[in-house]
Amino acid sequence: MQTLRQLTPFVKDALQQTLRVTKFFCFLHVTNTYICTFAWGMGPSMLPTINLYGNLLLAERISTRLGKVGPGDVVLVRSPENPRQFMTKRVKGGEGDSVTYLVNPKNSDEEKTVTVPQGHVWIEGDNKYNTKDSRKFGPVPYALLQGRVFCVLWPPEDFKSIGKDFQ
Repeated sequence: MQTLRQLTPFVKDALQQTLRVTKFFCFLHVTNTYICTFAWGMGPSMLPTINLYGNLLLAERISTRLGKVGPGDVVLVRSPENPRQFMTKRVKGGEGDSVTYLVNPKNSDEEKTVTVPQGHVWIEGDNKYNTKDSRKFGPVPYALLQGRVFCVLWPPEDFKSIGKDFQ
């Protein structure tokens, strides 16, 4: 009986600590899912905005949920070709916009104009010579947008705010 009374404060303390840790992880989950998230952007498609070897990015998720993403915004997008992959691209046009683009910028000056259908956006990489974007797979459903990138956090020498840019 005496041993049980000695264990009771220990058990209460363990339960309280477990509850604190559980609340912390719930807070992290809700924040990451609905408010903001970190992403690692790398590759040549967004040069010079994002480093070739990679940058840690901060993306907010509220704008995409409210439909407030527009031309010039850099977005985190679930790849329409591989749903397990994410990409970072710039929105060039929203639903109803006419977008003119170079079909093959490496080899010709041929242009095409498309009208972005309802519920879709047109995305392109900043480096038009080396990117997989809407020129390859067409307009992207708005539901694939995962967040609007607003800040480069890492490495420190690349730290900057990312705003709208109309290239």
